[in-house]
Amino acid sequence: MTENSIAIIIPVYNEAKNLSELYARVKKTIESLSVDYQIIFVNDGSKDNSFTKIHDFATENPNVFYINLTRNFGHQVAVSVGLEYCNAKCTVIIDSDLQDPPELISELYAKHKEGFDVVYAKRKKRDGESFFKKFTAKLYYRLLKKLVSFEIPLDTGDYRLISKKVVNAINSMPEQNKFLRGQIAWLGFKHTSVSFDRETRKHGKSGYSYGKMFSLAFDGITGFSDKPLLFVSRLGFLISIFSFLLIIYAVFSHYILDKTITGWTSLIISSAFIGGIQLLSIGVIGEYISRINNNVKNRPLYVLDSTNINNKTSVER
Repeated sequence: MTENSIAIIIPVYNEAKNLSELYARVKKTIESLSVDYQIIFVNDGSKDNSFTKIHDFATENPNVFYINLTRNFGHQVAVSVGLEYCNAKCTVIIDSDLQDPPELISELYAKHKEGFDVVYAKRKKRDGESFFKKFTAKLYYRLLKKLVSFEIPLDTGDYRLISKKVVNAINSMPEQNKFLRGQIAWLGFKHTSVSFDRETRKHGKSGYSYGKMFSLAFDGITGFSDKPLLFVSRLGFLISIFSFLLIIYAVFSHYILDKTITGWTSLIISSAFIGGIQLLSIGVIGEYISRINNNVKNRPLYVLDSTNINNKTSVER
């Protein structure tokens, strides 16, 4: 690739109805920039005919590449695979659901030419999404910003442009639980943003269930902050102090005031409360242990079925 080159990484999972329009719009936008380019589709175990369409694009255009995974490994892994295989001076990550307009790539690239290593696409509006999803997302990212020690950009997804330096740095991070938004922010490279209105999904439904969103959210917190552990330890300390004072009061009441504390309801409520706190604490600690376990197993992040990329890009350590 030349000095003016750009790679577009597009993770795909059951998006056959969107791919033709997406490809046409991405291709038109990229070719208007007069740069060398590569479009990399990462098929993340799609069950529809997404891969057939991608293969057709690659057949007609030598600048289109595909990476076909054996099964669905998840959105963050699919993007990570694309980052391992891309080879350009800058890279754009864009989803395949057409909610993020490909035409914005021109503005992202223009900002990059001004000297920025990371250019976020910042959402002004999010059409077609429920109030609950928008509210929880807004709440989560503001909570995450409080928990981590570095700046997390608000109201941004994975749609962004990153320089080759950023790609190399991400490829050097071996963790299994990927949270690319946090990883890119953690690196601290010079960044800016371009605002846009997010469109509603045209076809199909999102592959991100609430369960997957919750899992991704927890990966973001446990991967970049130990404050939940600190919260659990402090909570345990406070409950221990409260329990100790309650014991002293019970002994004092029995022997000095000659009055024994009774009450089945109060006993059950206090036991249930403490039990709930214990389960919460074990759950939080378990999430951190699970991350350690996933990394210790040292399994590959993904399994490749096929690709038309001859050589994986070398990672500059």
